[in-house]
Amino acid sequence: MTPLRLAPRLLRVTAVLLKYQLDELVEGGHLYRPLKLVRPLFPRASVDVRALSRGARLRLALTELGPIFVKAGQVLSTRRDLVPGDVADELALLQDQVPAFPGSEARAIVERELRAPVATLYAAFDETALASASIAQVHAATLHDGREVVVKVLRPGIDRRIARDVDLLHALGQLAQRWHPNADKIRPLEVVAEVEKMLSNELDLQREGASASLLRRNFASGIDLYVPEVHWDFSTERVLTLERVRGVSADDIDAIDAAGLDRKRLAEKGVRLFYEQVFRDNFFHADAHPGNIWVDTSRLEEPRFIALDFGIMGSLPEADQYWLAENFIALFERDYARIAQLHVAAGWMPSTIRLDELEAAVRTVCEPYFTRPLAQISIAELVVKLFQTARRFELTLQPQLILLQKTLLNIEGVGRMLDPDIDIWAVAHPVLRRILRERYSLRATLRDVRRRLPEWIHTAPRVPELVRDALRQVASGQQVQVADPVALALVRDDARRMRRLVACGLLGAALLVSAALLGTLAPHATWPAVALAIVGLGAFAIGWPRRLP
Repeated sequence: MTPLRLAPRLLRVTAVLLKYQLDELVEGGHLYRPLKLVRPLFPRASVDVRALSRGARLRLALTELGPIFVKAGQVLSTRRDLVPGDVADELALLQDQVPAFPGSEARAIVERELRAPVATLYAAFDETALASASIAQVHAATLHDGREVVVKVLRPGIDRRIARDVDLLHALGQLAQRWHPNADKIRPLEVVAEVEKMLSNELDLQREGASASLLRRNFASGIDLYVPEVHWDFSTERVLTLERVRGVSADDIDAIDAAGLDRKRLAEKGVRLFYEQVFRDNFFHADAHPGNIWVDTSRLEEPRFIALDFGIMGSLPEADQYWLAENFIALFERDYARIAQLHVAAGWMPSTIRLDELEAAVRTVCEPYFTRPLAQISIAELVVKLFQTARRFELTLQPQLILLQKTLLNIEGVGRMLDPDIDIWAVAHPVLRRILRERYSLRATLRDVRRRLPEWIHTAPRVPELVRDALRQVASGQQVQVADPVALALVRDDARRMRRLVACGLLGAALLVSAALLGTLAPHATWPAVALAIVGLGAFAIGWPRRLP
């Protein structure tokens, strides 16, 4: 049941939806069956509104409903697996901008959070906001050493307002889940959960600062991407102080041309940066629209991007990162059978599906694209269609992959604005190949083995006992107690021998693998490789049981 306290606000939502001729969202949801008698009292859509597309009408309605609904629309724009493409394109235009709150309040919040007068903290603090959004606003300031900074301040009372609005979104989601005929496809409660998680992350500016710090470290050279420095001494959960940077929005083509920058080179860098963030660092900017990606107009010889707003960042589980990279490679090489195999091997689809049918479906989606010139092929568009097709085969799509899909669309959009003729495939394929070669090379594998070896050795003594306990539970369904002291002593003796065997076996195997790799990667180092092999064989001899248990 919807709480009565939410009824007036639900009525307002209904009135706005009807005003923008979004009747199907009300009728399909069965939200207000008793109100059919008084529905004529609600305002109807004007002639100008009726002439707009459904996506434009929804965008205007969400804008009128307020900032939290704008956030919900922004999340929906990323869910192209759930909403039609024309609606998603319109929702992507939603701008999270609201009037600024007074600068005196921002000053008071800064002083309360940093526990010092603003004059003590900064040499100058401009109370006129540079930018304002629903969660926070930004003020220009100067440190006492002369460095220019920007201070991001959370809106006063934003926690309570978000909690109240999320409560309303939950009520709407539950009603839609219960009554909407396409609830299984729209999955409204999942969308509400994503909005809630996004808002929770954006309310913690210290988290945003940590994300900016990590991204800056990943691109420490600053050649292709510059990330402003975080000033931690002037930052808390509600206040974030960053280095002030200057540039132009990535979609301001006139300003970029006026600065004399090579747009073709910039576009290629943008594509390369995406693949490096995702597959090299496994940490990517997931809100990379032109407003958050600037171009540094001061560097003519080596143009670069500037990243802003680190509230929404993405990463993938290590396994998904590998499978996704292999899928991209197979897509570049038009190996449809391998794409089908990889989807099942990754666990994204059940093993019961027929691979030949999945391969045929992938081929049906991809082949029409490959008849075009490569410069006209959109990887992002193709990936979206593949995900939509794969849903028929019970695809389990994780939120991280959806976030990645949205970022890929943004990056491709920026790249094509800068250079309409960019060949995304020609730029992306060698970059991904190089990253995979470095990440999964023999040398990288050896480093990983060396890093994990202490953990394996530490865990090895427990393995026999864990295996024994598991086998007992499988056999009897309960833990077996050994009452006979003699039998217990024998069990303990066996366990000791097994621990020695496993530990020495692991050590011996690691040494033999190290010897083999050393012999392969450094053929001149013959004697060290032989020594490692002898020590490894010795470990096997020491661990081998003198008496069979």
